[in-house]
Amino acid sequence: MDTTLPGPGHAPGPVRPPDTRRPRATLWILRVLLTVHVLAVLGQPVLAGLYLSGDVDAITVHGIVGSALAGLGLVLIGGAAAYVLVGRGRWWVLAAAVLLFFAEGLQVGFGYARELDLHVPLGVLIVTVSILLAAWIWTPAARRGRR
Repeated sequence: MDTTLPGPGHAPGPVRPPDTRRPRATLWILRVLLTVHVLAVLGQPVLAGLYLSGDVDAITVHGIVGSALAGLGLVLIGGAAAYVLVGRGRWWVLAAAVLLFFAEGLQVGFGYARELDLHVPLGVLIVTVSILLAAWIWTPAARRGRR
């Protein structure tokens, strides 16, 4: 829809309102990365539960997925940086991705050190933050850039 702005001081001509309905490519990349991330994160308590119920091989997979999450965290930081810097997304998304990466690194360390008193609550925090971030990135608010 083209409109002309009336009055003096405004140059006549077509004015198009910004299209806030079309997400940027960086948003879609971040959506995919966060969805893969949250699926892997949600698998971790399931694998731990399988191990505790007697499936001893599940702990090996739990460790592999945990280590892969640390690598995925780096890719997630790259996607969040693109969303913030190129796509003009919200700054806090990049900060959350960086904090998740460090938390997951600590989580892997605590797990291999068998520090379950730290590993379990940190795991709950990682799952909670991952779900909240992945849910937010699919809302219309994620499409709006910073001002």
